[in-house]
Amino acid sequence: MTVSSQPPFSPQEIASEGIKPEEYQEIVNRLGRHPNKAELGMFGVMWSEHCCYKNSRPLLKQFPTTGRRILVGPGENAGVVDIGDGLQLAFKIESHNHPSAVEPFQGAATGVGGILRDIFTMGARPIAVLNSLRFGSLDDSKTQRLFQGVVAGISHYGNCVGVPTVGGEVYFDPAYSGNPLVNVMALGLMETPEIVKSAASGIGNPVLYVGSTTGRDGMGGASFASAELSDESIDDRPAVQVGDPFLEKSLIEACLEAFKTGAVVAAQDMGAAGITCSTAEMAAKGGVGIEFNLDKIPVRETGMVPYEYLLSESQERMLFVAHKGREQELVDIFHRWGLHAVVAGTVIAQPIVRILFQGKIAAEIPALALAENTPIYQRQLLQEPPEYARKAWQWTPELLPKCTANGIEVQGKKLSWNDVLLTLLDTPSIASKRWVYRQYDHQVQNNTVMLPGGADAAILRLRPLENRHFPKANPKLGVAATVDCNPRYVYLDPLEGAKAVVAEAARNLSCVGAEPLAVTDNLNFGSPEKPIGYWQLAQACRGLAEACRELDTPVTGGNVSLYNETLDSQGNPQAIYPTPVVGMIGTIDDLNHICGQGWQNQGDLIYLLGTPVESKTQLGASEYLATIHHTIAGKPPRIDFDLERRVQKVCRQGIRLSWVHSAHDCSEGGLAVALAECCISSQLGAEISVIPPNSPNLRWDELLFGESGARIVVSVSPAQQSAWESHLSQYLTNCWQKLGKVGNFDTGLQVLTTDNQTLIGVTIEEISLNFLNAIERRLKIQC
Repeated sequence: MTVSSQPPFSPQEIASEGIKPEEYQEIVNRLGRHPNKAELGMFGVMWSEHCCYKNSRPLLKQFPTTGRRILVGPGENAGVVDIGDGLQLAFKIESHNHPSAVEPFQGAATGVGGILRDIFTMGARPIAVLNSLRFGSLDDSKTQRLFQGVVAGISHYGNCVGVPTVGGEVYFDPAYSGNPLVNVMALGLMETPEIVKSAASGIGNPVLYVGSTTGRDGMGGASFASAELSDESIDDRPAVQVGDPFLEKSLIEACLEAFKTGAVVAAQDMGAAGITCSTAEMAAKGGVGIEFNLDKIPVRETGMVPYEYLLSESQERMLFVAHKGREQELVDIFHRWGLHAVVAGTVIAQPIVRILFQGKIAAEIPALALAENTPIYQRQLLQEPPEYARKAWQWTPELLPKCTANGIEVQGKKLSWNDVLLTLLDTPSIASKRWVYRQYDHQVQNNTVMLPGGADAAILRLRPLENRHFPKANPKLGVAATVDCNPRYVYLDPLEGAKAVVAEAARNLSCVGAEPLAVTDNLNFGSPEKPIGYWQLAQACRGLAEACRELDTPVTGGNVSLYNETLDSQGNPQAIYPTPVVGMIGTIDDLNHICGQGWQNQGDLIYLLGTPVESKTQLGASEYLATIHHTIAGKPPRIDFDLERRVQKVCRQGIRLSWVHSAHDCSEGGLAVALAECCISSQLGAEISVIPPNSPNLRWDELLFGESGARIVVSVSPAQQSAWESHLSQYLTNCWQKLGKVGNFDTGLQVLTTDNQTLIGVTIEEISLNFLNAIERRLKIQC
């Protein structure tokens, strides 16, 4: 067939859909003709990075995705794992970065709604939400507006829909000034006898549209999420969806009720790319086609054309394939919940997506061309690390001013170690996030065992709503969840930094007594079309894959968010730090044996598991180096996986045997910050004794604020000292150290050397004031 060489669209029109010239030619080749406007839009959203992972898919193949407890891996709406006792848990993480940059409240709110739909589409009842947030400097007024809007959006949707927000992390860095990151993770307990999949099947089976109406909100959101942000992005507010959490609550109940009837063959959330994505993915996965009639769709606006129907990302909508003859049964369920439900299509044998509108064919495209057989770009990896990394790696601690037991002089100002500690505790990335989590309902459903801020990971009781379906369920069974990423580590060394992300997530779970089980990841990066951006992405994926294999935590799915760059007024792109956020879950066999981070009893003994204090830790890439010396340089700590596994196992065993009363990992800010956080959490002091640096290469600031993997601070009853130390000697040999003991409130935090030099002496009131009020003070909110 001869195809006219003259496209019916201008190059600008094609580019506006996010389609490159060579991709347009590929579309013409596949169709054997030029696409119409609706079809061009369909290809634009489905061939966007957000939907088809055309730059990242080859890299994702190296992730371990199978394991003895993995029931559903990548490719479905969410991963599912076997928790034991007949219980199954669905979980996933997603991003809503670009929408939140232009409309923070609705961008964040609909991010929560979208990830919840991924969970209950599998047949699971959502039981918890966590979030991982990144913003620019909190001293900037624009950042404050974005930060407050995002937190309000998350709290509004989560609180209204009745799902607790139980944990998360918030970082502030100028690298995110124009492009904040909003990543949301959700967990759900399977409630249906069978896991609901998304592959359409059964020729002649009806296709149902259920949920809310379709409007023009969210138009082209997938393409919008796959482009850099610019000064004109504010004009893309229509690409931001508008959510209704109360309608979503009805949708959850209606869907779970419908799934239990056995009348549903397959289900798909209408998320990114709306009707286009749901019809194409369901058809492609099932090896069938779908004929879909837009005239049947309930709308909230008049005069809509096929392009608008197909690209709308109106929220709270789903697509079902039902068993023929049982569609009315499903329609009645949704009507009873006050929701729309119409038969709008049919499963057909020809593997195409055929869209009908006003009695005519509005679009007709092979399903595989939209959902599976999409463009893949094999990028060239840099032969050597980029110049910025090589230059940063040349940094050594010798470039810092000399320091003594009394402190350090920085830019002509003398700082005691007390000053340094109080400054670090006042840093928004380290400081308490209570202003954030106090806006979230973290106890709705009454299954939250550990409240936010109390431990290194969230802990939930696994209590099925309908116990009759799970007669063997252990009432003491729990799950722990965390989200983690130190983006500065990944920026300075994507390979080692990504390994550290996985290791810290597992360590946080181990600190509450949970056995790390599986991972969902959210890869937030800049443009893969730039050599540095692709190098960062490729190296980080390699590091994640290696760490997940080493720690036996398979990846069950996740999200890729690229093109996180801001174009300034001159058109110069500014990329974020590479930020591969890891969401990890772990199992707890007995909720009577868990741990928080605060000291529990005066007189308990304090130990450091892992790299001893006098061993060399890392100042490179540390919070101390960035905050006190305003330097982003050096290499992050390298993860010793053998030591990491042993330290975490010993910690978990100590918790299960009731030896360990508290546990907290050493991360940003090093040992001194970790000790201070334990004191603040419990309002109990600590008397610590450390060995002075015994090597000219080891510094006082390294001892106090250096960072390293595989380090956990724990407290143990003196009555268990002998058994505990015997256990440590057997399993950690020389990789542990007794630091001191827990005091009372008046003790404060006292860090002395073994030769009686005072390094740190601060009151509980001083450290609490800086730590607890840092964010409120910058927002000028009454503390």
